[in-house]
Amino acid sequence: MDNNKSPSRKVGEIDSRHSHFFFAIYWAEALAEQQQDQDLAVRFTSVFNLLKENETKILHELDSTQGVEVELGGYYHPDREKVAKIMRPSPTMNSIIDEILPNIKFH
Repeated sequence: MDNNKSPSRKVGEIDSRHSHFFFAIYWAEALAEQQQDQDLAVRFTSVFNLLKENETKILHELDSTQGVEVELGGYYHPDREKVAKIMRPSPTMNSIIDEILPNIKFH
């Protein structure tokens, strides 16, 4: 919030998916810089570096999904796979997360 990375209601501005990217990169940086657990620091240094190196590409991938109508497969009980695809529209960010954190399931 301090860096003006909160979601906006307007198309073409930061939405919740962008906020999730910034949340991920800020947390990866904080975990990489912490000194209590060196294994954790090493793991998240690579996450932070990959996210930072690919920031422009990831934000472009997120931008390209704005203003596009989507089908969730239901309002109260949406289809999990459809929602995952809609809410994780950056193949670049997904590959970074999936490669570094392979045991986390998002579906």
